[in-house]
Amino acid sequence: MDDKRIDILEIPLERDGFLRLLIRHLSGTLQDVVGVEEAAGFVSVVGQKVGEEIDHSYRNALQVDKLTRNQVGKVLVDLKRRIQGDFYIIEENSEKIVLGNRQCPFEDKVIGRPAMCMMTSNVFGTITAENLGYARVELDKTIAQGHPECRVIVHLKRTPGEQVRKGREYYQV
Repeated sequence: MDDKRIDILEIPLERDGFLRLLIRHLSGTLQDVVGVEEAAGFVSVVGQKVGEEIDHSYRNALQVDKLTRNQVGKVLVDLKRRIQGDFYIIEENSEKIVLGNRQCPFEDKVIGRPAMCMMTSNVFGTITAENLGYARVELDKTIAQGHPECRVIVHLKRTPGEQVRKGREYYQV
């Protein structure tokens, strides 16, 4: 084949797809080497940093010191929309924000990689806690685990005396 024709080959390779593939293999390698829980911990650290930066961007754009509960819910949906997720609010009240999602920003690269969901948990948890003081993010259902949609519950209040908790807790720094 002539070298000049390589550039017209129909190969599904572009920047976003490449980055999703890279993250999939990084998280998969971490899961295989250190286990799912430890891999989730590494992704959590990155997610916290990303959450802090995104929170700062929204607060600056809105020119506020803190986001309200209503703004937090809208920001969580908007940030995922901007990265091609399809999150929407199912329920919102003083106790929790329940979100659904029909499309993961990582697309099919997330399947079998639950550690990647820690990015959502930590970004949502960091933004919520930094603005409202506390968050517990429960990944009730995820596309990574084979569900057709995600269901994420962001609890806004700590329940005293609760023995068994699902999800990860986040506190204002």
